[in-house]
Amino acid sequence: MAKIIRETQDLTYLNWSHVRNSSGTAGTYLKSSSIVGGRKKYYKLSNYDSEKGIVGHECVNEIIVDRLLDILGVEHLEYELINADIEIGGKICNTYLCASYDFKERGESKASLDDFYRLNALPGESHFDFCVRMGWRDYIENMLVIDYLILNRDRHGANIEILRNARAHTVRIAPLFDHGLSLLCTCSSDKAAKSFDIMEDRPCNNFIGSRSTYDNLSLLSHKKKLFKGILKPEHKDEIFKGLDGVLSEIFIDAIWDMIYGRYKVYENL
Repeated sequence: MAKIIRETQDLTYLNWSHVRNSSGTAGTYLKSSSIVGGRKKYYKLSNYDSEKGIVGHECVNEIIVDRLLDILGVEHLEYELINADIEIGGKICNTYLCASYDFKERGESKASLDDFYRLNALPGESHFDFCVRMGWRDYIENMLVIDYLILNRDRHGANIEILRNARAHTVRIAPLFDHGLSLLCTCSSDKAAKSFDIMEDRPCNNFIGSRSTYDNLSLLSHKKKLFKGILKPEHKDEIFKGLDGVLSEIFIDAIWDMIYGRYKVYENL
């Protein structure tokens, strides 16, 4: 289960760089890194406003999706949620941020799927067909379902990575990562969460398929069960364990209803 560190940590030594959200949603996302025990560790913040401070909860979404993927048995980058003091622009603030270790193995370099496709696709080959030819169909189908369940707005071609080892002549697709811009990420209040249509098919930035996460389910082969695990009502407590006080009960209930409601739609396809 994804770890939550609720005791405040001093991370004021981290230096933050701005990364503009690529999906078209307004916002600035700050990232940092450090070396911990000889391994590179990455940190990222939720939506940051220079006047209001941290105004989003995207980092919490990462933990929710991390736990969902554990239950379903889908390989993914593991995150931890950390309560920390940080310094931005000379000001110290307290927030929850998420952290993860580099998933590259020794000797591997990474490339975005869109760049890898551009260099290796056959003439006229779709993004989906290219991935199938590369042997990644199961991965892609898992991803399409997950992105529907959580309404992932930001599965562009750089949020799917290819890991290459030139010496060993290996190519593999990286574990699923970066699910912050999902669920109720556009809601900034309990009132907005209450009125959010959890089943609405909203346009999303998808490298594979169309802009509809629901329509993208038509790409599934339906020849076998996709997930090793089955999502059940009792998993709600497991997914949200330790998030009381981090998210309101209204957000927790709405997010669970969204995930489970969409999962039932997928089950009945």
